[in-house]
Order: sequence, then structure tokens, then C-alpha cells
Amino acid sequence: MARLQEHFEKVLKPELMSEFGLSNPMQVPKLEKIVLNMGVGIASQDRKKIDAPFEELGLIAGQRPVMTKARKSIANFKLREGMVVGCKVTLRGDRMYEFMDRMVNIALPRVRDFRGIDPNCFDGRGNFAYGFKEQIVFPEINYDRIDEIRGFSVVICTTANTDDQARALLKGFNVPFVN
Repeated sequence: MARLQEHFEKVLKPELMSEFGLSNPMQVPKLEKIVLNMGVGIASQDRKKIDAPFEELGLIAGQRPVMTKARKSIANFKLREGMVVGCKVTLRGDRMYEFMDRMVNIALPRVRDFRGIDPNCFDGRGNFAYGFKEQIVFPEINYDRIDEIRGFSVVICTTANTDDQARALLKGFNVPFVN
């Protein structure tokens, strides 16, 4: 069992139950999945440009990404339906908790000029989204082997009904929100 998952079961779950007055342990908000998405628009022009981001996202996530394709054609972007425009990974279970642990304890402190995460990055239904400007903050990425700095987004989906519950859950995992 992952370290954060054990922390959730033993410490965080009872705290959230008492904080929100929940009677049933199944009502406690928990992490459902984490989705990492890296858009690579230049890949529509040159198919080989997707290989490096695909490999890097796989290293960061610890599992193989899936290519994302354009759903419709857009002439101004020289984009046709079905062209590869990025890659994504959906993490669940132990890999999800391991990624969350690495993100909070290793990657976020390595971000330049980091003062904390804006607490308004929630969607109104308990899901949280954050964007990294560069992939090199993760220790799995070898700085000497990258050809280009790329950003990617991280979406944390929870079972929380409100943003307050999701914020309390993520604070319990030591996500550094700005006060």
C-alpha cells in the first residue's frame, strides 16, 4: 500500500468525517483518478515530434500514455480529424497515490518562484486542475536528454461533492495552497 494511501485510511479519513459531520465512512471524499495531459500541437505537422513527449510522460507517470487525436478538422491550424495532437495518462490505485506523493513532495518544491497553489483551481464539483510549465521538475526526467521544455496539465478527480471538501482532502495530502 502506498504511503499516502495509508495516511488517508488511518489519519485523514477520521479527520474528514469529524470535520464535515459524516456518519458513514463511504461518504468521505477520496481520490478517484489523476489524469496527466500533454498537448503537442506541432505533432500534427511532423509525426516524429510526439515521440519525446510520449516517452517523457510515460516516465513521469510510471505507465504508458495514450495518444490523443483531433476530434474535428480546423483549417486555420492545419489540423485534420484523427491527427495526433498530444498524449495522456490516467492513473488509479497505487500509481495514483505514488504520483501524488512525488508531485507534492518533490516536483512542486522544485518549481521556480513557487509560492503555493491557487485555492481557486477547482471546477465546482470537487475536481482540481494544475498546470506545470516544464516537465523537468520531476526527477525521472534527465535534463541532458530533453530536446524542448514542455508543459503539461494534471487533473485530480475526487469523489467530493463540493470544492471545500476537495480542498480539505488535498490539504490533508499536504498540497501547498496559498492562504
